[in-house]
Parts: sequence; C-alpha cells; structure tokens
Amino acid sequence: MSWYSILFTGMGILFALFLSGAPIFLAFLFAILLGVYFIIGPAGFPMFANSILDTVSITSLASIPLFILMGEILFRSGTMDVLFDSIDKLVGRIRGRQYVLVVALSAVFGALSGVAMAVAAMLGRAIMPGMQARGYDRNIAAGLIIGGASLAPIIPPSLLAIIVGSIADVSIAKLLIAGVIPGLLLGGIFLIYVFVRIALNQSLAPGNVSSERGEITVAEQCMAVLRTLPFLIVIFSVMGFIMLGIATPSESAATGVVGALITAAIYRNLSVKMIWDSVMASITVSAMILAIMAMSKMFTQLLAFTGATGELVQLVANLNFSPTIMLLIMLGVPFLLCMFIDTIAVILLTIPIYQPVVTSLGFDPVWFWLLFLVNITLGAITPPFGYTLFAFKAVVPGMTISDVYRSTWPFVLLFLLGIGLIIAFPPIATWLPSVVG
Repeated sequence: MSWYSILFTGMGILFALFLSGAPIFLAFLFAILLGVYFIIGPAGFPMFANSILDTVSITSLASIPLFILMGEILFRSGTMDVLFDSIDKLVGRIRGRQYVLVVALSAVFGALSGVAMAVAAMLGRAIMPGMQARGYDRNIAAGLIIGGASLAPIIPPSLLAIIVGSIADVSIAKLLIAGVIPGLLLGGIFLIYVFVRIALNQSLAPGNVSSERGEITVAEQCMAVLRTLPFLIVIFSVMGFIMLGIATPSESAATGVVGALITAAIYRNLSVKMIWDSVMASITVSAMILAIMAMSKMFTQLLAFTGATGELVQLVANLNFSPTIMLLIMLGVPFLLCMFIDTIAVILLTIPIYQPVVTSLGFDPVWFWLLFLVNITLGAITPPFGYTLFAFKAVVPGMTISDVYRSTWPFVLLFLLGIGLIIAFPPIATWLPSVVG
C-alpha cells in the first residue's frame, strides 16, 4: 500500500470520527491503533506506549497545567471582576467608549486565560446586554467581542502557542513573545475599523457619552489604577521573567501560579476551597491536552515510518511553486479545516505534515508558526462551525446564529488584513523575539 493511500485513508477515518462527534482524543487513539496494527503489526504497540511516556516526560509541557492553574486561580479569585470595574473607570469619555472597553478587556482577559471561548463567553455575558441597552450597534458589538476574544490565543501566555511550539519543535519562549506585537496590532486594527464606522454613521454609538457612565472623579480613577497594580505581578512573573531571560516558559508558568496566589491574597479572595477547586479543574483539562499531545507524537512517528514525511517534502520540491504560493496554500488548508473541526485537532493533523515542509522551504520557524497560530485562531471564529461563535451564542440568546455569523464576517476580513501585514512585514512577528533573545 503506497504512502499516500495510507495517509488519505487515515485522514478519512479521522474526519469521519470528528464529524460523528467523537472526542478528539478517542478519534486519534482509534485511528492510531488501527494504523499501528495494520502498518507495523502487534510489535508496534510497545512503540505506542513509549510515545506516551516520551510525551508526558517533555519538560516544556509542564507549562500547560501550570498556566491552566494560573488562569483558574485568577478567575475563581474574583480578579476578573476587579479588572473589569477598574478598566471601565479608566476608559475616557469618548464616543464609542464601550467598544474601546471590549478591546481592552479582551487583551487583559486573554493574557489571563489564553482561551478564546472563555473570553467570548465572559464578555458576551457581562458586556453585551449593557451595550445593547445603551444604544450600541448590536452587530458591531457582537463582532468586536468575538474578534477581541480571539486575541487570547495570540497574546501570551497562550496554551495554543505552547502546544504548537511543542509539536513543531520551535522555541516556545520565542513563539510566546512573537505574539505580543501581532496581538496589539490586531486590537488596533479593530479599533480603527470601529471608529471609522462611527465617523461614517453616528447612530452606531450613543451620542450622550455622559449617560453611559456616571461622573468619575480623579480620586476614583487613581484608585482604579491602584486596584489593577496587583495584576502586574502576574504579568511580570510570567512574561517579565521570560523576556529578561531569567526563566524558561515552564519556570515562568510556575512563578505565574505564585503570582496568581499573591494577587488573590491581595484581593482577599485566597482560600483553601478556591485553590482546591482550581487544582481539580486544571487537572481535568491538562490530562486531556497531554493525552492529545501523546496521540500527536505517535501520529508523527507513523508518518515517518510509512515514508510519508520524506515523500511530502520531495513532492513540495517537485511542485516548483514559489515560497509565497506554498505559504498561502499551507495557511489556507488549516483555515478551511478550522471552519469544521476543532482547533487542536487541526493542529495535530497538520503540524506533523507541515514541519518538514517548513524546513525545506526555508521559512523562519517563529514567523511561520506565529502565522499558523493566528490563522487557526481565525478559523475558530469563521462560520459555519467556529467554536468561539457557539460559545458567544450560548450566552447571548437574543441573537440568532445567522446574526452572529453576519456580525463576525467584517472581523474575519480584519484578521486576514492582519495576517497579510505579518506576511508582508515579517519583523512584526520576529523583531521582539530577536531583541529579547
């Protein structure tokens, strides 16, 4: 049986399992066990067991449960409520201030959780009703919340960046740092778009700015700044240590947990029950992610064993396409896949195939995998089956799914503009990692 027959058969089985609703872990486990049995034979099962052991023994993956634990502590300690109230008081009296508030909170909460669906659900529940009541355009508000929430996997610390970096064998620290400028760039693009729309159509935001927010004194604004300062402990204990070269991502994840505990104590919400609930929640999520990572490693080994890896590289070399065309094709495939299947499933399917091709084309690994990360994040908000869309729809029952789709498309195009800028100007992604490290 040829390598491409094996590859397409395996991919077909996986797609069928995904569409049937099977969990990602079980889908990959079933497909891999079939592959091991029919390609290698019973003697291949010890190799399967070793791949699991090798995966859970990778030091860099220790950052995954630690970052999840950090986020759980911050969410359960009430830090989000404090930040929400403080940032609301600090946003000035400008027309469309709630739009600015959405982008600011998306960036901050994204840095806390790193999960787009969580941020979309939280902002949809907390902000969307008030924005509609104040007269903000519903479609722009919904699109901005969904688009802003999608900054979470890009702005560090990002679980998806850690997973991509681990599987693609690229520096996790550099990949995390590379997301800073693109994340801020996309947030800026969103705000420019919104203010241009308001300038062209004044009805998209309420004209009476004073009615949106009561009189906030200078003393209250100063207090709001002081209340956000403990959050800087978390930021510095994670990204500060990485950028200064003091800690690796795994070590900074541990210091981030300590920073989150200190922050919870400062806000007087530290308790044994809160810590216990955070630990148990993080164990459940971490175990699932690590199991999926183990499946990915075995999938990579099967590709190499069948000769698919080498043949794919040779196939790309024989196509004689320019690197730019190959880049667009390689970004287009996961973009389309993410419309229909889970983001992590797409990562596991494509990275083992892409990794040797990226090397053969001579792409800067940090630049390419950052583009890949932004691209799959975009796929998660693209109709018809973007998971972030469903998370938002679940907490805003007043909008139909077609309304959600319609509000999202402009921000999909803005994301594509951001990707185009990163392609045209690679230093957007590579400059900060090169300076830091």
